Amino acid sequence: MSQDYEAVAETLRKFIATKRPEWDDGSIGPVLVRLAWHASGTYDKHSRTGGSNGATMRFKPEATDPANAGLEHARAFLESVKEQFPWISTADLWTLAGVTAIEVMGGPKIPWKPGRLDKNERSVTKTEIPPNGRLPDASQGSQHIRDVFNRMGFNDQEIVALSGAHALGRCHTDRSGYKGPWTFNPTRFSNQYFVLLKNVKWTKKQWDGPEQYQDPHDELMMLPTDMALLWDPEFKKYVELYAQDKEAFFRDFSAAFARLLELGVNRAPPPRL
Repeated sequence: MSQDYEAVAETLRKFIATKRPEWDDGSIGPVLVRLAWHASGTYDKHSRTGGSNGATMRFKPEATDPANAGLEHARAFLESVKEQFPWISTADLWTLAGVTAIEVMGGPKIPWKPGRLDKNERSVTKTEIPPNGRLPDASQGSQHIRDVFNRMGFNDQEIVALSGAHALGRCHTDRSGYKGPWTFNPTRFSNQYFVLLKNVKWTKKQWDGPEQYQDPHDELMMLPTDMALLWDPEFKKYVELYAQDKEAFFRDFSAAFARLLELGVNRAPPPRL
């Protein structure tokens, strides 16, 4: 069967434009970005396990990792696309959906290559499914952030650039326990996350939920990991850069996100002629 990835991308564009679930700002886009991100961010450069290859979030314990709460909706939504293009691997579909969603929501074009393979539920081993705890814990500070991202192979600049994905979507109390959007337009990819993080007077929210921070009107929120980017001087310089230079953010995010989606991918070498 012909493998027309552009046809898949075009279907995804229409899908993102028309699928408007009530549970996520009226757009499926942000949760598709989160799916691609979380499917890739389990990579460990030391053991060379995890990453986007395999689509192992279909299996436990990764499927039930608290950090992945709510992503079952994104996986289910993409099943209709998979039915139209049964030849595409689920791992390629998840990552292609993420980069397409970013583009549809006004973000940069992100280089993407196919070639991911899916693990089979009957033959996948426990060591091939990444354990829970590899994704960032929003309650932690800068050392935790570096530990998680350095394990994947990212430096400080790339960490801050990737954090800019928080321009999209919102937190839900029934998933993470946190509540609210980071930005005023959570379905538009922009550098507004950095502008707000840098310029708003954030105060600790007084409520029964986990520690988070609010703007003066309690319309927006930031997580402890977001505030850590502001409090850590090495992270802060990139927050300030991206707050004032949208083009620099788009350029650096595109490069870092493309590399994130490649983690754990081992493509077969081309045949000798």
